[in-house]
Amino acid sequence: QVQLVESGGGLVQAGDSLRLSCAASASTAHTYSMGWFRQAPGKERESVAAINYTGDTAYGDSVKGRFTISRDNAKNTVYLQMNSLKLEDTAIYYCAVASTFNDWSHRTIAYWGQGTQVTVSS
Repeated sequence: QVQLVESGGGLVQAGDSLRLSCAASASTAHTYSMGWFRQAPGKERESVAAINYTGDTAYGDSVKGRFTISRDNAKNTVYLQMNSLKLEDTAIYYCAVASTFNDWSHRTIAYWGQGTQVTVSS
């Protein structure tokens, strides 16, 4: 069982930056791919970014060039640096862990965090 603890959400203005963190329990997290999904009210949960153990990354089209995912394997922690935030980035952001990277999707996630709210205001 992998437990995920997220932090870093909050209320910011459009154009601001925010960094999310997610710490995984040490038992098996270092072999997994880690990443972030988000879900806005009335919308489906979508993948934001993912990173595997060796540092390969993948991003959703709507955040490419603005968000950066990184990982500290020694700390079993994944980060999401969010720059140039837009109103449409408002959502609950969920940390996720999966045993796959190439098939990363909400269907292949093994563990979910509890979610952290990110609200972007004008």
